[in-house]
Amino acid sequence: MKTLFTAEAISRGGRSGTIESGGGLLNITLGNPLQKGSETRGPNPELLFAAAYSACYHSALVGAARKFGTAIKDSTVRTLVSLTEEDEGGYRLAVELHAQIPGVARTQIQILMDEAHRTCPYSKALRGEASVKLVVV
Repeated sequence: MKTLFTAEAISRGGRSGTIESGGGLLNITLGNPLQKGSETRGPNPELLFAAAYSACYHSALVGAARKFGTAIKDSTVRTLVSLTEEDEGGYRLAVELHAQIPGVARTQIQILMDEAHRTCPYSKALRGEASVKLVVV
């Protein structure tokens, strides 16, 4: 396996804190929708995840269309990420991916979506196919 690039983000203060990246490209104050008053300060982690997943999955969808020889134009991917609380304690994410591809039959869109879900790195990570290394600093 070859690493193509590595992104870095640093969190301070958890869900109600800040996130920044090296080089200053990203500097965000988070808004926590679970904490009254802070939800309007900025985006929450689920919104950021939805945005990133949407972009990544959309690229995988375009790649799937190319693989199957399907011409697509003006496609959109809408991603919903929900934070859910488990009955036994703890939290989990639930994701919905909605693709719209004008001029392509629903059955073909489903085939493309299935292929994109098979190849998208975010989809793979949610299936537990991501390498996670825990490092104490």
